[in-house]
Amino acid sequence: MPCTAQPPALLPCMTITEALVLGIIQGIFMFLPVSSTSHLVLMQHWLIRHGSSLPAPDCPEMILFDLVVHVGTLVSIAIVFRRSLQTLLRNLGRDLSLFVRRKNGFGELLYLRLGALGLLAVVITGALGLPLKATFEQAFAQPIILSATLTITGLLLYSTDRVGPRKKGLRNITPKVAAAIGAAQGLALLPGISRSGTTIAFALLSGLKRRWAAEFSFFIAFPTILAAAVFQASQVQNMGGAINVGLVELAVGFVVAALVGIGALHLVLKLLYRARFRFFSYYVWTLAVVVLFCTLYGIF
Repeated sequence: MPCTAQPPALLPCMTITEALVLGIIQGIFMFLPVSSTSHLVLMQHWLIRHGSSLPAPDCPEMILFDLVVHVGTLVSIAIVFRRSLQTLLRNLGRDLSLFVRRKNGFGELLYLRLGALGLLAVVITGALGLPLKATFEQAFAQPIILSATLTITGLLLYSTDRVGPRKKGLRNITPKVAAAIGAAQGLALLPGISRSGTTIAFALLSGLKRRWAAEFSFFIAFPTILAAAVFQASQVQNMGGAINVGLVELAVGFVVAALVGIGALHLVLKLLYRARFRFFSYYVWTLAVVVLFCTLYGIF
């Protein structure tokens, strides 16, 4: 479906109820490793198919809405991981002070090193994602592509339960490992590829313990999603013409995604630590088949 302006009679194109529904979907599926973006896009296609005046999923303002509700789930991460975040930020400041005063070498300062590795992962994500941004966004308009990418996500999730005990801790994260996780996050810009599932899978396959794989994955989500949201907002601002998603709808999606995401994140962590991600792989494979069937028979 091409991205076209809606007739004035249909404005505003997103209702508060639709924002509420999409915020709930984001909150649930952001942390369940089944690709929240794919669920948002599929729901948007379904709503449009059944008479909604939403802009097309590949329109800049709808992509911005998707990013805003992603930012909402960053609040969920901050709440659930608040102690780890406080420890990271406090020790990062201390390490930076010690390094500036030449009290310790870079290699001796764990949290400063982790901050640098996280930044490397984000830079790799941007270097991979920005050149492919336009190509990835075309997938928002094509549900059949989601069927293929969901299948890939299922394979990655299944692999995480097949690996043995991981032994690497925070001190064992190398630039190579950080770059691999950053590349995984870049690929997850494609709808249907789960960001959390893919980055955690790459971290586990690199040898990281499950706890550190999860925390590193979620921590690098902060700068990545915030930067993507700011970049997309600037694009929407420069596009001119009517913007069919209002501030109220953006706010509703943001708040609902944040609240729902707290419960979803607690659930995911329990399943990850118990090596139960394969259950999600069965779900995304089933969804991939349903999407393919619905696409072939014109339901989407």
